[in-house]
Amino acid sequence: VQLQASGGGLVQAGGSLRLSCAASERIFGRYALGWFRQAPGKEREFVASLHWSGGSTDYVDSVKGRFTISRDNAKNTVYLQMNDLKPEDTAVYYCAVGRVITSSRRVPNAYGSWGQGTLVTVSS
Repeated sequence: VQLQASGGGLVQAGGSLRLSCAASERIFGRYALGWFRQAPGKEREFVASLHWSGGSTDYVDSVKGRFTISRDNAKNTVYLQMNDLKPEDTAVYYCAVGRVITSSRRVPNAYGSWGQGTLVTVSS
């Protein structure tokens, strides 16, 4: 599966962006789609995930209540709606897909395919 991430940009603190991750083929079954981010000088960190079967979601505490992960089955696309953005949200955001069990959904190595990343910059 190839992934194409888009939607990043420059936004002021308190603003919103919606990231998209389009998959080259249908996602189904026990696959999960995850969003991760990596800020300069920091390790890649988990942001949110969505399991295709059942639609369960998970978020890192720092984005709960502000970010929402959702999907469009017909378009094989997953979105990350980001509201009330903060300067600390500045990072390159990556989407990833893989046959991920629930207990590993926050682990980058559990995902087999990655998109190219899209830069989100939040100014104060």
